[in-house]
Amino acid sequence: MHLSLLQQLVCIALGTSALMLALWLLQRRTRDAGVVDVGWAASLASAAIFISLTSPGDPLRRALLAAIVAVWGFRLAAHLLFDRVLTGPEDPRYQTMRARLGHRAQPVFFLFFQAQALLVLLLCTPFLIAARSHAPAPNTLDFLALICWTVALLGESIADAQLKAFKRRPDSAGQVCSIGLWHYSRHPNYFFEWLIWIAFALLASSAPLSIAWLAWSAPLLMLLFVLKLTGIPPTEARALRSRPDAYRRYQRTTNAFFPWFPRPDLGNTPASPTSPETPR
Repeated sequence: MHLSLLQQLVCIALGTSALMLALWLLQRRTRDAGVVDVGWAASLASAAIFISLTSPGDPLRRALLAAIVAVWGFRLAAHLLFDRVLTGPEDPRYQTMRARLGHRAQPVFFLFFQAQALLVLLLCTPFLIAARSHAPAPNTLDFLALICWTVALLGESIADAQLKAFKRRPDSAGQVCSIGLWHYSRHPNYFFEWLIWIAFALLASSAPLSIAWLAWSAPLLMLLFVLKLTGIPPTEARALRSRPDAYRRYQRTTNAFFPWFPRPDLGNTPASPTSPETPR
């Protein structure tokens, strides 16, 4: 069954909004707003499957799209659910929001959850373009997308596992994780997450150029969120409050986003948590 673009957008918007409403009601009972992140990842995976099943594009590319987004999205949702929501306190970002907002917290959380539904709709752009493209698959761009996705998924999974292993160490309290991929980037998980969206945009780039360029809005939007809004800035601000000396040393030696070889610690002024360094 093929649906029009408008029909697809309406279905995704209504379905995601309803899910976020249910998750908002759930967090009112559990007082853990971290479920919004789980819902966000699962919604993107579900939207990609829905788009692949209801679009008129090349069948092989639609199948590839559904597979790579579902594997990424449901893996991320499971990681967030089992490693954070079910096993620890509420994410410090949401604890801070709850404390600052007081009695206004629930209305603001409601708007925040619905904003995540809108973000899902915006980030579906490369999925819609890829699934509606009639260019024969597989082609060079499809292979590049698959290679990029494989590297990104492995990198993100390894970074998550290394951080989890570090936190389990008895000597990790007050220390900074600088093992494995974290030796080359302060936020390798964010870097590989962004690389995932590069892969999605590459998959959509087989469409005519007049529409394919829109697919690159998704990785650009993700980069904005990671570098300036909900990613690196609040994460580093919390790290500086909890372990200031150790984290300032880490900032002086290690790139914030793009992986690169560490620099010698010359005791310079620490880097701003809102602007990653360029490799040098």
